[in-house]
Amino acid sequence: MTDRPTLEETIALLEATLEATHDGILVLDLDRRVIRYNRLLAKMLRIPTEAIDAGHAEQLLRGIAAELEDPESFERRSQELWSDVSATSTDVLRFKDGRVFERFVAPHRIGATIVGRVVSLRDIGPALRAEEALEQHRAFLEKAQEIGHIGSWVAELDGSDRLEWSTESHLIFGVPLGQFAGTSEAFFAVVHPDDRQAVRAAAEAAAAGRRPYDIEHRVVRPDGTERWVHERAAILRDPQGRALRMVGTVQDITERRQLEDQLRQSQKMEAIGRLAGGIAHDLNNALTAIAGYAELALGEVGSDHAARADVEEIRRAAERAGSVTRQLLAFSRKQLLEPRVFDLNETIAAIARLLARLLGADVEVQTRLAGAMLPVLGDPGQVEQAVINLAVNARDAMPRGGKLVLSTALETVDEPFTRSHLPMTPGQYVVLRVSDTGHGMPRETMGRIFEPFFTTKDVGKGTGLGLSMVYGTLKQIGGFIFVDSEINRGTTFRLYFPLAAAPVPAARDAPGRSSERHGHETLLIVEDEPSVRNLVASALRHDGYRLLLASSAEEALLAADAHDGPIDLLLTDAMMPGKSGVELANLLTARRPGIPVIIMSGYTEETLEVRGLKDPIVLLQKPFTPRELRRRLREVLDR
Repeated sequence: MTDRPTLEETIALLEATLEATHDGILVLDLDRRVIRYNRLLAKMLRIPTEAIDAGHAEQLLRGIAAELEDPESFERRSQELWSDVSATSTDVLRFKDGRVFERFVAPHRIGATIVGRVVSLRDIGPALRAEEALEQHRAFLEKAQEIGHIGSWVAELDGSDRLEWSTESHLIFGVPLGQFAGTSEAFFAVVHPDDRQAVRAAAEAAAAGRRPYDIEHRVVRPDGTERWVHERAAILRDPQGRALRMVGTVQDITERRQLEDQLRQSQKMEAIGRLAGGIAHDLNNALTAIAGYAELALGEVGSDHAARADVEEIRRAAERAGSVTRQLLAFSRKQLLEPRVFDLNETIAAIARLLARLLGADVEVQTRLAGAMLPVLGDPGQVEQAVINLAVNARDAMPRGGKLVLSTALETVDEPFTRSHLPMTPGQYVVLRVSDTGHGMPRETMGRIFEPFFTTKDVGKGTGLGLSMVYGTLKQIGGFIFVDSEINRGTTFRLYFPLAAAPVPAARDAPGRSSERHGHETLLIVEDEPSVRNLVASALRHDGYRLLLASSAEEALLAADAHDGPIDLLLTDAMMPGKSGVELANLLTARRPGIPVIIMSGYTEETLEVRGLKDPIVLLQKPFTPRELRRRLREVLDR
């Protein structure tokens, strides 16, 4: 049998226990005198042990209170603890120097008798600092997600169907904080119906380890707006390889998708434009020959000739085909324009009167024009034709009548706007809005309306070139066109014209008509297409002109050097193998200063500015007829 410990041994054991604990301990009697304490308490409070030994509880408490952030609360709470010595209490002491202790006060009993109070202090500063660091880290993470517009989420795969979103995830999905049910089904309720199967399949494949979870899909916010998101996730597994949870990110990529769509559309339209321009170039050469020879033939057959009606039909067919090539050239931005500065308000006001008669009584035409003059550099005839094409399409979208509104304004386009309307650049633009109250268009139609030959009209009721010509006209003068439309909500076309730097010039009297008398001058004719060169030669030799013919710029320069007499005019094609017509004009005017130049073209990417010429270049658009050629020659030669 073990002997019972002596009193001294028991006290020694208690003292050892006090010193071994990780808390600071203070024992007081009912008179608030210090009975016991451990050295850790003195260290925590930074009080010499001698001061504790000699001190009374009240004096000790005042010393502690002086170093606390809230001494009044501490003293009040301490007095309350002595009003009921049987009570227990826990509170936190925060010192001015950053120390933080949790204080626990309990009655000190010997048997059933309360003989004093026991106070223990636990240093919770490291834990609080760790918690604060964690909270700060969470705050930093939330801010980073907010800046990057990237949310995070965690989905439990243990069968509980729990799903947690970060704050930014709530913003991306448009679900307010506290209103998300926190389940996968609640998430799939936000996913676009057409994308749900793909998202489920991607999640299942990732959980099974077949492929990573990386998917772009649409979501529909509670307010009905549709957004694109990109989600990526990793699967966390247990040692046996079982999927425990899915940790992922979500990013709103709507703006990126819109920019990609705009870029693809721009690239597609550019490719179609190159194709259209190439077709128009070759077709214009053929049409020039067809229309020209038809006109020459008409000059040789009498009005009673059996073939005259057929030849006239050939000429009319060539003219109709020529209008198609002009629209193709307008779309491809390679049509030869006659740009000048004009007031868009004046043009729209004039065209509105025409549209009121053109569209019929059941379509109300309204204009809302800006108060100030809106100078635009472009071909006013092409702009008028573009507005007419838009108005005709609007009328077709309003079979039972409606309203067409033409409004103009001067607007400043900022960088955020241009980011979503590539390839615009910031600056001032003259804006024309053409709005109708028609049946509108679906999104897939809006993506193709500017393509040549694309039409939603019945066969025989449209060529599909009207809107493509509008597109080309705007692009060629450095402008932009956008469309907004909803089914049964109407359509608005927004045309952005660069603001002209020069003012609108004063009106001038129209020049008189040039004579069409026969000529005697010497002309240098340069054309690589034999049919067009032969047509020009046939028409002009008949009129008495002396001709030097060449099929290239190099051949033309040799012919000019070999000719001893004057050369009164250069008539050249714009685009030829080797040197272009512009390059030829530069070289020839250097050798023969003052020679006038006419450039024929059905397709050009050149600026058509010849350095050294006192007079501007005269343009002759293909296809042309011998009559047009003769008139243009006389205008230049008689100038």
